[in-house]
Amino acid sequence: MVNLIYSDFKNCRDFTFRYQITGARISIMNNISEGFCRKSDAEFRHFLSISKGSSGEVKNMYYIGEDLKYIDYETAAERRSKCQKLMNGIGSFMKYLNSDR
Repeated sequence: MVNLIYSDFKNCRDFTFRYQITGARISIMNNISEGFCRKSDAEFRHFLSISKGSSGEVKNMYYIGEDLKYIDYETAAERRSKCQKLMNGIGSFMKYLNSDR
């Protein structure tokens, strides 16, 4: 997703929009990485939750980008689908960490 978002909005002159979506995009990966380096599954789940929220933010930004005509419907829909799959995967992993493995 990181590379796709860079590519999709590299020429966007709405710097507030671009800053918001790129910040959320980086937050997804950074929170997974930070949580992985923590000492417990509980801390990891916390950072996964933040990452999942950032994925939802990116998904929403694609709706906004589409409404503002920064991106076409087909691309925005594909990216939203990728975000949803990412959120689902993070949610499944969080459930796994909660389970009695």
